[in-house]
Amino acid sequence: MKKHLVSFLLVGSGIVLLNGCISVGPDYEQPETPMPDAWHEAVQEEFESGDPDLQTWWTVFGDETLNGLITKASTNNLTLKTAAARIEQAAALRGVSASQYWPDIVAGGAASAVKTTPVQGDYEGGLYQAGLSMAWELDLWGRVRRSVESADATLQASIENYRDILVVLYADIARNYIDVRTLQARITFAENNLKAQLKTMTLTKNRFDSGLVPALDVSQSQLNRFRTESQIPPLKQSLIEAINRLSVLTGDMPYALLQELETQDSKIPRSTGKQIARGLPADLLRQRPDIRRAERELASQNAKIGATQAELYPTLTLPGTLSVQSLGSGGGDVTDGFGPQLRWNIFNGKRIRSQVAAEEAGTKAALYVYEQTILLALEEVEDSMAAYANEQDRVVSLEAAAVAAEKSVALVTELYKSGLTDFQNVLNMEQALLVQQDALASSRGLISLDLVGIYKSLGGGWAPPEEDSTE
Repeated sequence: MKKHLVSFLLVGSGIVLLNGCISVGPDYEQPETPMPDAWHEAVQEEFESGDPDLQTWWTVFGDETLNGLITKASTNNLTLKTAAARIEQAAALRGVSASQYWPDIVAGGAASAVKTTPVQGDYEGGLYQAGLSMAWELDLWGRVRRSVESADATLQASIENYRDILVVLYADIARNYIDVRTLQARITFAENNLKAQLKTMTLTKNRFDSGLVPALDVSQSQLNRFRTESQIPPLKQSLIEAINRLSVLTGDMPYALLQELETQDSKIPRSTGKQIARGLPADLLRQRPDIRRAERELASQNAKIGATQAELYPTLTLPGTLSVQSLGSGGGDVTDGFGPQLRWNIFNGKRIRSQVAAEEAGTKAALYVYEQTILLALEEVEDSMAAYANEQDRVVSLEAAAVAAEKSVALVTELYKSGLTDFQNVLNMEQALLVQQDALASSRGLISLDLVGIYKSLGGGWAPPEEDSTE
């Protein structure tokens, strides 16, 4: 028994040395993609050279509430947890592919009661059988190796997908948080204007009661008051929606953050730094997870060509059996068998060749997706930097306009009290003040949103390992 088992194992172990030296199909090479040497000159003055600090970019706002929301989402966000589960799934499927390197060995046994006839010799008792069977496909043409190569790349792509979700998640949290603070600032401006317009309405009533102005002034002041009042509920609704969105992003129920965010300072987050380091366009290939994911998906698809092409060649399988059969408790008969089996798809109506062609076309499509992802990334960075630079210029004008509008309201009100101007000028200036202050709050929020857009477009929110091989 031991002799047969040793022979079985020795023969099986020996074929490891023969188990494949050739991998058919194209070997993968990362595409060389031309990248611009620098970003567009029109926005260079807004950004300094050097490598940007991208891993914890949100700290540039110096807002502890925002920092806490990011930390909470890192552990509680369900989309992020789903992506982590996808990594586990891809790792397990990689193990399924790698298992084909090894033989399938099955153990079996049976016991039954038998009774023989006199012709065969009288026997009544048990029949016992036990054995092993093995089937080992030699990976002569690299089908298994290409399958594992594809599974490895798919696993890496799932990791990049997780990182991409991190990038998008952190940007979404920052954007919604900035929206919350911007809406709160707009509501504050609207409510302050409403209070001033209520005073103006009282003023017109008093002057009307004194016979100094016509009833038209009272009606116009009421129109102005109610028009301003009507703008506040939609702002409050948008505020609730932004808070609800933040709550869900951090893994909570809607309204979970309502009290916390309503009772805190509504100041719009602003960058505490000076100029932003812009890096180089070529850095995107290493930093942007969506580009890295597209490249890994291309590598996975490329490996599928060889895995399919290997089916055009003969398959050599080494089967083996080892069994013991015994009647009763005495000695048993041992049988074993070894011998290679050859299988070759000589004709299949070009099915395999068509599958190879399909995988080649899929690889071509994956390459185009990779190149398109790079172009979209470059576009996103350019757009976000230009938006940030232009909004910086716009907010300067809006700040000056808001100051001028505030002074104009004070001056025209005094003139109206003195009877030196009609109420239409007061009405126009109050409306202009509300418009300018609302636009100013929106612009301040846009500057911060554009800054978030820059960091997102650069792939901020994580740091590639130093030994990264995808550079």
